[in-house]
Amino acid sequence: MSTGVDRIDDPWGDRTPYGRDSEWPVRIDTFLRDGVRPETVDTWSQAASILHSDGDAMDIAVVDGQIAGVRGRAVDRVNRGRLGPKDLYGWQANASPDRLTSPLVRRDGHLVPCDWDTAMDTLVSRSRDLLKTRGPDAIGLYTSGQLFLEEYYTLAVIGRAGLGTNHLDGNTRLCTATAAEALKESFGCDGQPGTYADFDHADVIALFGHNLAETQPVQWMRILDRLDGAQPPSLICVDPRPTPVARRARVHLAPRLGTNMALLNALLHEIIRTDRVDHPFIDTRTVGFENLVAQVRSCTPRWAAGICDVPAARIEEAAELIGTTDRLMSTVLQGVYQSHQATAAAVQVNNLHLIRGMIGRPGAGVLQMNGQPTAQNTRECGANGDLPGFRNWQNPAHVADLASVWNVTPSAIPHDAPPTHAMKMFRLAEEGTIRMLWISGTNPAVSLPDLSRIRSLLTQERLFVVVQDLYLTETAHLADLVLPAATWGEKTGTFTNADRTVHLSDKAVEPPGQARADLDIFLDYAARMNFRDKDDEPLITWRDPESAFEAWKKCSKGRPCDYTGLTYTALRGGSGLQWPVDEQSPQGTERLYGDRFSWSAPGQCESYGKDLTTGEPYDEAAYRALATDGRAIIRPAPYLPPDETPTAAYPFQLTSGRTIYHFHTRTKTGRAPQLNSAAPDVWVEMADTDATRLELGEGDLVEVRTPRGALHGRLRITALRPGVLFVPFHYGYWDTPGLSGPRAGRPGRAANETTPTRWDPASKQPLFKTTVATVSLVERSPSSPPAQGAP
Repeated sequence: MSTGVDRIDDPWGDRTPYGRDSEWPVRIDTFLRDGVRPETVDTWSQAASILHSDGDAMDIAVVDGQIAGVRGRAVDRVNRGRLGPKDLYGWQANASPDRLTSPLVRRDGHLVPCDWDTAMDTLVSRSRDLLKTRGPDAIGLYTSGQLFLEEYYTLAVIGRAGLGTNHLDGNTRLCTATAAEALKESFGCDGQPGTYADFDHADVIALFGHNLAETQPVQWMRILDRLDGAQPPSLICVDPRPTPVARRARVHLAPRLGTNMALLNALLHEIIRTDRVDHPFIDTRTVGFENLVAQVRSCTPRWAAGICDVPAARIEEAAELIGTTDRLMSTVLQGVYQSHQATAAAVQVNNLHLIRGMIGRPGAGVLQMNGQPTAQNTRECGANGDLPGFRNWQNPAHVADLASVWNVTPSAIPHDAPPTHAMKMFRLAEEGTIRMLWISGTNPAVSLPDLSRIRSLLTQERLFVVVQDLYLTETAHLADLVLPAATWGEKTGTFTNADRTVHLSDKAVEPPGQARADLDIFLDYAARMNFRDKDDEPLITWRDPESAFEAWKKCSKGRPCDYTGLTYTALRGGSGLQWPVDEQSPQGTERLYGDRFSWSAPGQCESYGKDLTTGEPYDEAAYRALATDGRAIIRPAPYLPPDETPTAAYPFQLTSGRTIYHFHTRTKTGRAPQLNSAAPDVWVEMADTDATRLELGEGDLVEVRTPRGALHGRLRITALRPGVLFVPFHYGYWDTPGLSGPRAGRPGRAANETTPTRWDPASKQPLFKTTVATVSLVERSPSSPPAQGAP
């Protein structure tokens, strides 16, 4: 049974208009399986969304020991009862018939079932052998943005102080590494300055490379309700596609791919030229303004128009809105993070807010958004390569402090070089330095760039690949050892959304077969490896989620992401709470930096920063020379042309992105009937003018080819920017998840068959959005449309 409208045809549901500075009204969204009514549900178990970074709070319906549906939690600050399509329907994937229910080990070229003792003995034996013969850097740990805080923290302790490897990162490297880096560059540490509540107060909302309507649909519902209420905000959208956001925007800027930096420098130029800057704020709370003035002096809208192919008048109109509003809210996502000069461009959005004094008060904030539900936890806990608690690996005092928390010597924590980012980890595996790669909760055989290379390196005989997942994914299919994991609804833990709201997700049902929670797998491994602290006591002393959470609280104490005032009890029954939660802020902290940028001090900062052009890290002396104590850093950068530009052989630019109906590589959403039927196959978007010129029609099967590889998809003709092709990235090289094998000898569906192995110099995030391509007809259109997109 479903309550309300069909949320495939109408993804955002009914409107509940409200005015500026008012409270967002409640609307409770529910979906229950056929035959189940709210009054027949046995129990409702508290949780939050695991299929995007909104952190939508919900209750899981349980009937006869099985998940039977979900409903939104009206009391929660994030969603006020609303759920998006993935929230409503994605839970059905938990009961998919192809769930992994026992470990698998490769024997004679085939994956065969085994028991847990055999699986863990195999893993421990290989780990010990590599530690003995090749040292800790022969082992790499690559994790997800979808596990729980307690699991990331445990993995970080295992990796850093147990194994002693520097090779630990998450697939958040593909998603929000630039968000973290931009925040560190401007404010000295990670952590979003703004809050979702700023949408309630803002007069101008600027979305830079962020299709909020499809990636965080509940917050788009919030904006839609504001647009229908009193004193609606004006929207600015920077996106080459005619997204739902673009269609509602007062100003839509569709720049040439790879030119975000030129556009942003022109916006900064105009605001400075018209003296729409907050001089008292700049003088007392920032450093570096003079450098920015010099950098953008010649970056006129006319100059940018020649680079971006956007009318200068439209750039001036956007600058007018940004420069005259009293309350500016900005969000940034993959259109910036996965594009050319990613960190430099994201930092310029921060600069817009700093020179206008638009930070730390209602309606004036910036969200360097996350794409994954627990990306923030990956970063906080150090499972993304940084040190836990936003500590600085270059600061000996921070390393010593962490060593004290773990009761190890500082030398036991690798910190003599930058933590290894994911792109380098896979290169080291390709070269033979890394000989064991433990992949938990992610599917790099679809999500990483240049997939033919990734498949090749994952199948090397010398590389031992361990995959911990729910299904036999494209990556698990290539593994030497597969560990069946429990998922959301089948385990307990906390996770933190994109605006720092911490939610608790309780275990509602038992996992299938022998599947285990990721925390239990990590704890079993640590016990079998017999990791010890400096007093020869067990390194890891916790044994369940709540005790792991208590251990994390000790690690977070006194750091920006302070959790010491939080408990499982405090998180049950009510709303999620925004960190820091401590003695000074027992009910959480809605906005950061209301008075000063306290974490920018040299002794406190998470990073000394990097050159935005080269990525070269600065040292402590260079950072101290900025005199940052209590002030934010305005870091300018020049525009540089992208590495690839169209040619006669490859006349198009290719970009990839997301649809509202799927999450990442469709591991879960491809197994939910409503979501899979809404968008069952890949498609290719093209501008109507380009389609006419090439004599291509709606639904034609086309081949998109780049210097790396090719894919086939049905054509959709839209108002896309001419010269650009768009492909959703969710689709792997299997036709239907769990039901059919690889497309042997057939062109793939994965966007990443075509993308290059290149990354941003500062954040090390791959550049998925600026490759060159050509397109050709394969066959004319059948009668039915290829795929459904959001309205």
